[in-house]
Amino acid sequence: MTIIDSFELAAIDVGSNAARLLIKHADVDESGEVTLRKSLFVRVPLRLGMDVFANGKLSEARAYQFLHTMKAYRQLMKVYGVATYRACATSAMRDAKNGRDIIKKIAKETGMKLEIISGDEESQIVYDTHLSLMSGPGNYLYVDVGGGSTEVTLMSNGERIYSHSYNVGTIRLLEGKVPPETTVAMRQEISELTKDYDNIVIIGSGGNINKLYRLADKRDKQTDRLPVATLDKWYKRLSKLSVEERMRAYSLKPDRADVIVPAAEIFLCVAACARAESIMVPSLGLADGIINDLVEAYKLRQTKEKS
Repeated sequence: MTIIDSFELAAIDVGSNAARLLIKHADVDESGEVTLRKSLFVRVPLRLGMDVFANGKLSEARAYQFLHTMKAYRQLMKVYGVATYRACATSAMRDAKNGRDIIKKIAKETGMKLEIISGDEESQIVYDTHLSLMSGPGNYLYVDVGGGSTEVTLMSNGERIYSHSYNVGTIRLLEGKVPPETTVAMRQEISELTKDYDNIVIIGSGGNINKLYRLADKRDKQTDRLPVATLDKWYKRLSKLSVEERMRAYSLKPDRADVIVPAAEIFLCVAACARAESIMVPSLGLADGIINDLVEAYKLRQTKEKS
């Protein structure tokens, strides 16, 4: 294989719980195929949702942290010689009253363009990232649990049946900002949606389900799959402990120890509604999807230049 082009791509995912920077190195061969490998991954637990879901906006202190995180990410992209990037903010920034003003300040002080994307676009990006897992025969329910929202997509035999973003997330639950009627509506909708589909497999996305998968004993899980019964066991085990006890017992970071229980609760809720018995756990998220979109845009440009 002859490499004819190489470059760095970056994705920034500003969620309700954390901001992530992913940089991948791309090699292009003579046939036009692109091979990716990870160069850098950084995660900063900004907890934007803590402010937004409680008060409707970011505090000055949180906005300061946010700005300087973006400045740091900008410098890291320069160090790695990033050719192209995309930066996206999701649920917390969608709801923040001062979100647009903060975005403008970040652009002014860093030169970075940060987009606030809709729940539907967020769902589409991550759905596309996992599409290959759901393109074959069978019934799949893609579930991405974040701090501010949960994205759900139903696939049957390679066809997308339904996709929706619910304002049910781990930070919202911790802050008591999920009205009971919102949860009831989500339960009813997913139950109605999936009632005619058997043997549904959930494809789980998000840092919490990945951590829960890693916590589970090998004998209690399958390769890349976490049985719902095992998840329920860990939910009961962790929910009995305080945040500090979870940190000590399982070496969890503070920003993981508090949200891991509500995340497990959301996955168990969806699994019960869909009558699913297992959850596939590929370690792919929004940042991976953004990188994939950048690769597709590169391929499209190359095709146009050749034509």
